[in-house]
Amino acid sequence: MTTAKKPLITKGRLATLIVVAILLIDQTIKIWVKTSMTLHESIHVFDWFYITFIENMGMAFGMQLGSKIVLSLFRIVAIAFLCYYIWLEVKRRARTGYIVCLAMVLAGAAGNLIDCLFYGLVFNESSPWYVSYFVPFGTGYAPFLMGKVVDMFYFPLIETDWPQWMPFVGGEHFVFFSPVFNFADASISVSVVLLLLFYREEISRISLSRSIQKPEKNQLEEEEP
Repeated sequence: MTTAKKPLITKGRLATLIVVAILLIDQTIKIWVKTSMTLHESIHVFDWFYITFIENMGMAFGMQLGSKIVLSLFRIVAIAFLCYYIWLEVKRRARTGYIVCLAMVLAGAAGNLIDCLFYGLVFNESSPWYVSYFVPFGTGYAPFLMGKVVDMFYFPLIETDWPQWMPFVGGEHFVFFSPVFNFADASISVSVVLLLLFYREEISRISLSRSIQKPEKNQLEEEEP
């Protein structure tokens, strides 16, 4: 009696490889930018693409919401939950593409979390006048959880001025797609778009399971004396 061989690349291993690959690419780019460019330095690649070194304290694309420590702790909790959810979906034998998208979200979130956790401990403060460099662990520019996220990709696809006759904004400079972002941000954004386009069934299943569990909980509460 022959038994079916287990595939070399299982969905769990594929998810792990994707996370590791994205983290390596993301951190390699960030470390190169931080140790090769001064703060706000910009390298012209094409008219619509620049490598521009900035740092931010907040979420993707430079947004900043609330306390830095709270944000970092929230990221840790969210990443832990996502790891557990991916493990459940692998056991459930969810579609491979869905697992890949979840792994891309996880990798992107983890990539930015690494900046928050460790960059403040191992780098000196970035500056427009000198290039940052590694320092002994714990002697960097910020304590644990307070590191800044490194961003570098800038795509000013359209850059022009508003016509003078336009109310409120007439004559002002306009840039289409002005956020500066990093590889981790791109990984999250691409995976979210793919999830919305091709995996709405899985997303709606999450919402449905929550709506089913909530009435059951309320029913148990009503039955209690």
